[in-house]
Formats: sequence, C-alpha cells, structure tokens
Amino acid sequence: MIKRRVLPTRSAPVIQGPPAPPTALGNPGPLGLAAFALTTFMLSVFNAGSNLIDPAVLTVVLPVALFYGGIGQFAAGMWEFRIHNTFGATAFTSYGCFWMSFAFYIYFIVPQLESSGKAYQATGLFLFAWLIFTAYMCIAAFRVSRVLFILFVVLVITFILLIVGALAQKPVVTNVGGWFGIATAFVAWYGSAGVMINTTFGRKIFPLGLHKVDAVLPK
Repeated sequence: MIKRRVLPTRSAPVIQGPPAPPTALGNPGPLGLAAFALTTFMLSVFNAGSNLIDPAVLTVVLPVALFYGGIGQFAAGMWEFRIHNTFGATAFTSYGCFWMSFAFYIYFIVPQLESSGKAYQATGLFLFAWLIFTAYMCIAAFRVSRVLFILFVVLVITFILLIVGALAQKPVVTNVGGWFGIATAFVAWYGSAGVMINTTFGRKIFPLGLHKVDAVLPK
C-alpha cells in the first residue's frame, strides 16, 4: 500500500500594522472655568448697580447664560466624567444646569411673579438652594486646588449677599454681591488662563496650587 505524503500547508503571512495610538483627551477644565467666568461677570455687572450699565439691557445675559454658561459648562462636565474627574464633572455639569435654569427663570417665570410681587421670594429660594450645593463643593475644593478653593469661597459669599439682597429687598446688598460676583469671575478666569498658558508653554507660569492628581486644574 502506497502512503501519500501530506505536505504541510502554509498560512498566509500576517502583516501587523503599527499599534493604534492611544486616544488623548484634552482638559475640559479651561472651557468650564471660562464659561463660568464670562457668564458670572456679565450678570454681576448688572447686580453691581445701574451706575455701571443700564439694567434695561439685562436680557443680553440670557443667551450667554443659556449657550456659553449653560451648554458650554454642561459639555465640559460631561468630558470631566470621561476623564474620571468626579469633582470637575459635578461642578461643571451642575453650574451648567444652573445657568440654563437661570435663563429660563428670568425669561419665563419672573414676568409671571412680578404681578404678585413675590418674585423676590422665588429668587431668594432659587439662590439659597444653589448656596447649599456651593457650600459643600467649597469644602471639597479645599483638597483640589487653592485657586478653586478661593473661587468657591468668594462664590459662597456672593450667593449669601444676593440671597439677603433678594429676600430683604435691599438693593445695596445686591450691589455688594455683584462686586463679589465680579471678583469670582476674575478668579475663574485666572484658573482658566493658568491651565491654558501652562499647558501651551509646557511649564508652570501661573501657580494654581493643585492638591490632587485628578483635579480640574493641572500642575
């Protein structure tokens, strides 16, 4: 019996390409801080008093609050979730919702309440609820960054003054709250600029005082 010799089959050579580069995500912190700063600044200019700008043009804040302060911060918060930054995600997403709800409140709700004279109570309640959130975020910010801690401290003071001004119907207190709001905006702008400039130059130019690796602001 003749045995056939089975020749080994050769498989086609596998051509391996270069490994796919890892997906690098940018830092959404500068966007969130800039959106918060600009919107806070515009509203605080009005709160600081009519000597700075005519209150009749307050409506210019609403589109900025909706799109930049609202959607811009909300998007930054979603990307903070993507890079596993719980603090940044919670802060930016929440304050993005704050600005969107504020724009809705001023445009749709306040005109209905003005006829009953109860708008000041609704505004006080609205701000007080956000003060609670801001207060415990301020505690958390102490372990994140010195810049963020200062930002939240000034923001807490701003909310307190605006609440007192609204509930007590004291425009002078609201004006002082507006000035603290302007200070809050500049601290947020400093944080945003610091991240952008430090990242662009590849070295620390603006001190940010980072405490945690996964914070909003890089070293």
